[in-house]
Amino acid sequence: MAGTRTETDPGELLERSLAYALGSVAGVESASLGRGTPCAGWDLGELLGHLDDALDALYEGLTGGVIGPFPGAPEAAACGFRRRACAVLGAWAAGAPQRVRIGTRPLESRVMVAVGAVEIAVHGWDVAQACGRVRPLPVPLAAELLPVARRVVAEADRGVRFAGPLAVSASAGADERLLAFLGREVG
Repeated sequence: MAGTRTETDPGELLERSLAYALGSVAGVESASLGRGTPCAGWDLGELLGHLDDALDALYEGLTGGVIGPFPGAPEAAACGFRRRACAVLGAWAAGAPQRVRIGTRPLESRVMVAVGAVEIAVHGWDVAQACGRVRPLPVPLAAELLPVARRVVAEADRGVRFAGPLAVSASAGADERLLAFLGREVG
Protein backbone atom coordinates (compact mmCIF):
# COMPACT_ATOMS: atom_id res chain seq x y z
CA MET A 1 0.00 0.00 0.00
CA ALA A 2 2.81 2.43 0.82
CA GLY A 3 3.84 2.60 -2.84
CA THR A 4 0.35 3.28 -4.17
CA ARG A 5 0.09 6.51 -6.14
CA THR A 6 -2.72 8.08 -8.07
CA GLU A 7 -2.42 10.14 -11.25
CA THR A 8 -4.75 12.81 -9.90
CA ASP A 9 -4.01 14.89 -6.85
CA PRO A 10 -5.52 12.92 -3.94
CA GLY A 11 -6.86 16.11 -2.38
CA GLU A 12 -8.82 16.77 -5.57
CA LEU A 13 -10.15 13.19 -5.53
CA LEU A 14 -11.17 13.64 -1.92
CA GLU A 15 -12.87 16.94 -2.64
CA ARG A 16 -14.84 15.48 -5.56
CA SER A 17 -15.76 12.38 -3.53
CA LEU A 18 -16.97 14.53 -0.65
CA ALA A 19 -19.01 16.73 -3.00
CA TYR A 20 -20.73 13.63 -4.38
CA ALA A 21 -21.33 12.16 -0.91
CA LEU A 22 -22.66 15.47 0.40
CA GLY A 23 -25.34 15.37 -2.28
CA SER A 24 -26.34 11.90 -1.11
CA VAL A 25 -26.31 12.70 2.59
CA ALA A 26 -28.39 15.85 2.02
CA GLY A 27 -31.40 13.64 1.25
CA VAL A 28 -31.29 11.71 4.52
CA GLU A 29 -34.36 12.02 6.76
CA SER A 30 -34.55 10.73 10.32
CA ALA A 31 -37.35 8.34 9.34
CA SER A 32 -35.00 6.56 6.91
CA LEU A 33 -32.16 5.81 9.36
CA GLY A 34 -33.32 2.21 9.89
CA ARG A 35 -33.32 1.38 6.18
CA GLY A 36 -31.01 -1.30 4.84
CA THR A 37 -28.01 -0.37 2.73
CA PRO A 38 -25.88 -2.11 0.11
CA CYS A 39 -23.42 -2.73 2.99
CA ALA A 40 -24.58 -6.09 4.35
CA GLY A 41 -25.73 -5.92 7.95
CA TRP A 42 -25.67 -2.10 8.18
CA ASP A 43 -28.63 0.20 8.31
CA LEU A 44 -28.44 3.79 7.11
CA GLY A 45 -27.80 5.19 10.60
CA GLU A 46 -24.83 2.83 11.05
CA LEU A 47 -23.50 3.73 7.61
CA LEU A 48 -23.66 7.43 8.43
CA GLY A 49 -21.80 6.71 11.67
CA HIS A 50 -19.15 4.86 9.66
CA LEU A 51 -18.81 7.85 7.32
CA ASP A 52 -18.30 10.11 10.34
CA ASP A 53 -15.64 7.71 11.63
CA ALA A 54 -13.91 7.76 8.22
CA LEU A 55 -13.79 11.55 8.24
CA ASP A 56 -12.51 11.53 11.82
CA ALA A 57 -9.75 9.09 10.84
CA LEU A 58 -8.73 11.22 7.86
CA TYR A 59 -8.68 14.36 9.97
CA GLU A 60 -6.69 12.65 12.69
CA GLY A 61 -4.19 11.37 10.12
CA LEU A 62 -3.77 14.82 8.62
CA THR A 63 -3.56 16.77 11.87
CA GLY A 64 -2.94 14.43 14.77
CA GLY A 65 -6.27 15.61 16.23
CA VAL A 66 -9.85 14.41 16.26
CA ILE A 67 -12.75 16.39 14.84
CA GLY A 68 -15.05 15.47 17.70
CA PRO A 69 -18.81 15.07 17.73
CA PHE A 70 -21.22 17.60 16.30
CA PRO A 71 -24.30 17.16 18.47
CA GLY A 72 -27.65 17.30 16.82
CA ALA A 73 -30.73 15.40 15.86
CA PRO A 74 -30.41 12.58 13.33
CA GLU A 75 -31.95 14.79 10.65
CA ALA A 76 -28.89 17.03 11.03
CA ALA A 77 -26.72 14.29 9.49
CA ALA A 78 -26.04 16.39 6.40
CA CYS A 79 -24.97 19.38 8.50
CA GLY A 80 -22.57 17.33 10.65
CA PHE A 81 -21.17 15.54 7.61
CA ARG A 82 -20.67 18.87 5.84
CA ARG A 83 -18.79 20.33 8.82
CA ARG A 84 -16.59 17.25 9.08
CA ALA A 85 -15.93 17.31 5.33
CA CYS A 86 -14.89 20.96 5.51
CA ALA A 87 -12.57 20.23 8.45
CA VAL A 88 -10.88 17.40 6.51
CA LEU A 89 -10.46 19.48 3.35
CA GLY A 90 -9.10 22.37 5.42
CA ALA A 91 -6.58 20.06 7.07
CA TRP A 92 -5.42 18.80 3.65
CA ALA A 93 -5.16 22.36 2.28
CA ALA A 94 -3.19 23.49 5.35
CA GLY A 95 -0.47 21.01 4.43
CA ALA A 96 -0.59 17.37 5.31
CA PRO A 97 2.40 15.54 6.71
CA GLN A 98 4.26 13.40 4.17
CA ARG A 99 3.62 10.23 6.15
CA VAL A 100 1.06 9.16 8.71
CA ARG A 101 0.84 6.09 10.91
CA ILE A 102 -1.98 3.60 10.77
CA GLY A 103 -1.35 1.77 14.02
CA THR A 104 2.38 1.09 13.82
CA ARG A 105 2.54 1.09 10.02
CA PRO A 106 3.77 4.20 8.17
CA LEU A 107 1.74 5.27 5.16
CA GLU A 108 2.05 8.15 2.73
CA SER A 109 -0.66 10.70 3.51
CA ARG A 110 -1.44 10.91 -0.24
CA VAL A 111 -2.35 7.22 -0.17
CA MET A 112 -4.50 7.64 2.95
CA VAL A 113 -6.40 10.51 1.32
CA ALA A 114 -6.89 8.61 -1.98
CA VAL A 115 -8.21 5.56 -0.13
CA GLY A 116 -10.49 7.83 1.90
CA ALA A 117 -11.82 9.29 -1.36
CA VAL A 118 -12.77 5.78 -2.55
CA GLU A 119 -14.54 4.98 0.69
CA ILE A 120 -16.43 8.26 0.86
CA ALA A 121 -17.60 8.20 -2.76
CA VAL A 122 -18.75 4.58 -2.63
CA HIS A 123 -20.51 5.05 0.69
CA GLY A 124 -22.11 8.18 -0.77
CA TRP A 125 -23.58 5.90 -3.41
CA ASP A 126 -24.67 3.47 -0.66
CA VAL A 127 -26.48 6.31 1.16
CA ALA A 128 -28.35 7.33 -2.00
CA GLN A 129 -29.38 3.70 -2.59
CA ALA A 130 -30.64 3.37 0.99
CA CYS A 131 -32.70 6.52 0.50
CA GLY A 132 -34.20 5.09 -2.71
CA ARG A 133 -32.58 7.69 -4.95
CA VAL A 134 -30.88 7.04 -8.27
CA ARG A 135 -27.59 8.89 -7.96
CA PRO A 136 -24.90 7.39 -10.18
CA LEU A 137 -21.28 7.97 -9.30
CA PRO A 138 -19.80 10.46 -11.75
CA VAL A 139 -17.98 8.33 -14.34
CA PRO A 140 -14.81 10.50 -14.45
CA LEU A 141 -14.51 10.29 -10.65
CA ALA A 142 -15.12 6.54 -10.65
CA ALA A 143 -12.50 6.10 -13.41
CA GLU A 144 -9.90 7.73 -11.17
CA LEU A 145 -10.97 5.87 -8.03
CA LEU A 146 -11.05 2.39 -9.61
CA PRO A 147 -7.26 2.00 -9.90
CA VAL A 148 -6.88 3.10 -6.28
CA ALA A 149 -9.43 0.52 -5.15
CA ARG A 150 -7.75 -2.20 -7.20
CA ARG A 151 -4.40 -1.44 -5.58
CA VAL A 152 -5.56 -1.34 -1.99
CA VAL A 153 -8.43 -3.83 -1.65
CA ALA A 154 -6.81 -7.18 -0.92
CA GLU A 155 -8.45 -10.59 -0.99
CA ALA A 156 -8.21 -10.58 2.83
CA ASP A 157 -10.59 -7.57 2.83
CA ARG A 158 -13.31 -9.61 1.12
CA GLY A 159 -16.02 -10.71 3.49
CA VAL A 160 -14.65 -8.32 6.14
CA ARG A 161 -14.69 -4.83 4.65
CA PHE A 162 -16.05 -5.58 1.20
CA ALA A 163 -18.14 -8.25 -0.44
CA GLY A 164 -16.62 -10.26 -3.24
CA PRO A 165 -16.32 -8.60 -6.64
CA LEU A 166 -19.27 -8.99 -8.98
CA ALA A 167 -19.20 -9.58 -12.72
CA VAL A 168 -20.14 -6.71 -15.03
CA SER A 169 -20.69 -6.54 -18.75
CA ALA A 170 -17.83 -5.58 -21.06
CA SER A 171 -19.68 -2.34 -21.82
CA ALA A 172 -19.99 -1.32 -18.15
CA GLY A 173 -18.80 2.16 -17.32
CA ALA A 174 -16.16 2.95 -14.71
CA ASP A 175 -18.89 3.68 -12.16
CA GLU A 176 -20.38 0.20 -12.51
CA ARG A 177 -16.92 -1.43 -12.54
CA LEU A 178 -15.89 0.36 -9.34
CA LEU A 179 -19.09 -0.54 -7.52
CA ALA A 180 -18.99 -4.16 -8.73
CA PHE A 181 -15.33 -4.49 -7.74
CA LEU A 182 -16.36 -3.49 -4.22
CA GLY A 183 -19.26 -5.96 -4.16
CA ARG A 184 -22.14 -3.65 -4.99
CA GLU A 185 -24.84 -4.64 -7.42
CA VAL A 186 -25.80 -1.83 -9.75
CA GLY A 187 -29.41 -1.84 -10.59
